[in-house]
Amino acid sequence: MTSVAPSIDLTPPQRKRPAALGFIYAAILMNTMSMGVIIPVFPALVKMLSGQGDAGGARIMGVFAAAWSLMNLLFAPIFGNLSDRYGRRPVLLVSMFGLAIDYVIMALAPSIAILFIGRVISGITASSGGAAGAYVADVSGEDDRARNIGRFQAAANAGILIGPALGGFVGVLDPRAPFWVAAALALANGLFGLFVMPESLDHSRRARFSWRRANPVGAIVLLFSRPGLLGMALIFFLLQFANSSFFNIFQFYTHYRFNWGPPNVAVLLMVLSGGGIVMSSFVAGPAAARLGERGAVLAGVGLSVLAYFAVGLAATVPLFWAAIALVVFAGFGFPSLFSLLTKRVGVDQQGQLQGAMQILFGLTGLVGPITFTNLFAWAIGPGKVYGLPGLPILVGGALTFAGFLMAVVYARPAAGAGEATATRTPIFSGH
Repeated sequence: MTSVAPSIDLTPPQRKRPAALGFIYAAILMNTMSMGVIIPVFPALVKMLSGQGDAGGARIMGVFAAAWSLMNLLFAPIFGNLSDRYGRRPVLLVSMFGLAIDYVIMALAPSIAILFIGRVISGITASSGGAAGAYVADVSGEDDRARNIGRFQAAANAGILIGPALGGFVGVLDPRAPFWVAAALALANGLFGLFVMPESLDHSRRARFSWRRANPVGAIVLLFSRPGLLGMALIFFLLQFANSSFFNIFQFYTHYRFNWGPPNVAVLLMVLSGGGIVMSSFVAGPAAARLGERGAVLAGVGLSVLAYFAVGLAATVPLFWAAIALVVFAGFGFPSLFSLLTKRVGVDQQGQLQGAMQILFGLTGLVGPITFTNLFAWAIGPGKVYGLPGLPILVGGALTFAGFLMAVVYARPAAGAGEATATRTPIFSGH
């Protein structure tokens, strides 16, 4: 690894990191807020423009979701490779300003076709999420990476918590109003980045852009290039797929089992997001320090297995809330898992790695909704004889257990990681 000349990096890394991390936390907060603010009104706008009822609107929303995930799958490796070649900053700025323009398009959409085009653009711009994750990896040292990733995740959870609440309030005025709010947030995010954000990837550590790597197949090839890297990535795939078993049916599941309505669901989302903020901000770092990153991963994923089965079997509201508390508490292990993953590749491949991971997540976005909604429909229909409306969530628990077994084998520091990363000094060129 090429060392960095002192003349390039005049300010000690310890003084530069807080400002850079502060930017990226604020950026992901505003980004997720801008995405979340449209959630409460998007179905209503779809039905209004299409002239369809609930059933037809739901089918259209399914097409929109699949198109969004497909764009993520196709463009994530391109954005990841661009960030390895040109730096994280330009990729993030293009995404932020592109998202602002996209929300204006959707706010003004006169037809369902234009709204669909806007959703496709949104899927493309959201593909830069890997560059934000790579940014955090760039500016983090070996000792604080899990903590910083936890805070990054907490900022995302805060946006998820605030965005839908803001969108629901503004959406009372007009279904299109939240899109204007989202556009303003995305524009503010872009301007903030344009004038404040330093670059995290030094020129000496950049990689050439290659179309061979900047496609779904080429990006996935990276996962086969290092020992244990594919195993680590598959852990993420299993956990993300399991996660969709709950989040694709929880509104239907809680209504069927407990007769919950929108207010109850809103409280549930607030608890999950707020709990995620607390665990990521204040528990993930100390857990990694006390248990080691591997220990934190095994403890967190192991508790997740219990949490899924508890949620799927909870027959009463108190039992359900107790299971949700376990779901929240289990979240402290994810930042350590992500930290271990990022340490298996060089700084010049972080963008490509994040692109590859977004492809895996995109696959779960394509397959998960269809799989678990149909399984839920079977469980309360022909499968009702088994009395398991939580069957999809139980399947999610089984997938998480498979992820736990893989974590036992693969969730460990890469051999020679200390030597390989000893020369990685986070720097900012101030570009």
